[in-house]
Amino acid sequence: MTEQRPLRILHCFRSPVGGIFRHVRDLVMEHSKAGHEVGIICDSSTGGEHEDNLFDDIRPYLALGLTRVPIRRSVSFSDIGVMWEAYKNIKSLRPDVLHGHGAKGGVLARLVGSALRVNRYSVARLYTAHGGSLHYNRASLTGQFVLRMERLQEHFTDALVFICEYERDTYTKKVGRPRTETRLIYNGIGERDFEIIPTRSDAVHYIYVGMLRDLKGPDLFIDAFAKAERILGRPLSALMIGDGPDRDRYRDMMVERGLGKRIGMLPAMRVQQAFGMAQNLVVPSRAEAMPYIVLEGLAAGKTIIATRVGGIPEALGKDSPALAQPDDADDLARIMADAIRVPGWHDQTMPEMGKVKAVFSASVMANDVLRLYHDLIDRRRKRSAASAS
Repeated sequence: MTEQRPLRILHCFRSPVGGIFRHVRDLVMEHSKAGHEVGIICDSSTGGEHEDNLFDDIRPYLALGLTRVPIRRSVSFSDIGVMWEAYKNIKSLRPDVLHGHGAKGGVLARLVGSALRVNRYSVARLYTAHGGSLHYNRASLTGQFVLRMERLQEHFTDALVFICEYERDTYTKKVGRPRTETRLIYNGIGERDFEIIPTRSDAVHYIYVGMLRDLKGPDLFIDAFAKAERILGRPLSALMIGDGPDRDRYRDMMVERGLGKRIGMLPAMRVQQAFGMAQNLVVPSRAEAMPYIVLEGLAAGKTIIATRVGGIPEALGKDSPALAQPDDADDLARIMADAIRVPGWHDQTMPEMGKVKAVFSASVMANDVLRLYHDLIDRRRKRSAASAS
């Protein structure tokens, strides 16, 4: 880790679930171990027992504490009160860095950071989209509003961090060429994650692990599973592991198609536990940035079957046979069937572990992010010193 003065770093995001939460947890641990003081501010109404356990894991690393305030997904008048409460909390913590993650976290970090600057308090303001607002369509009225807001907020942003090439290119296409500093810093996972997880003796053929909402494609998983059974001409088994607003609808979908006894459903759990339940991990998302579940699955030695969306091809290889066309259950089913019926399919299609580790390591990610923090702070201090003289 870079040897420079310790920093006070505060991460702001809305929902403590999924990839953003994983990303922040890794940064918290890596930077805390390097001697920096780190804190989190996020939504108080999202998450359950699983997320509470994950917070417990990182509490020893949160020198600036965990602050939770109600942050709604959609824009509302209540945001004004939340912003004021967040401003008071953040000001009391006196951070050197405010790093916003996701659309609402980005607004919080950049507006509060700018308000602190008005009061002559120096703080670096960073934003990582993690997909989020970049999933919106420019042709829709909502999309136009959200993407124009992204453009406007560049005036309050010291640096944009992109977690994959796809996210950087999508930002340029939908928002415009960035008018502030940018860095491409891939998501990374910790040394502890690079450990082969053996498949249990009672394993199913496929698992889906993630949020139960249409964006992540659970309905595509169900469709493709049924089609893979027809391709192979025999019954298969699967598990859907996760929580979300559409859980009951997917359960009804399985029952209606006669799959209720062959596809089970389990609540969210630690991925290490989930990975033992199957060799084949299916990621049928309709949209992604750089999903951690793909990196975690590769590091655990699992066979990944995924849609060709977001940064997934950057992890699996742009010409990987494991990539299905987006929103195409037939293509996904064909690959799911191949993973079972073709001898040696895993070894032929999955990238080498050493290459994954060299690019998608938490230590590399944390080092690059920390270097950016120091660059921004040092640059601002030099400008302040020059203007003072």
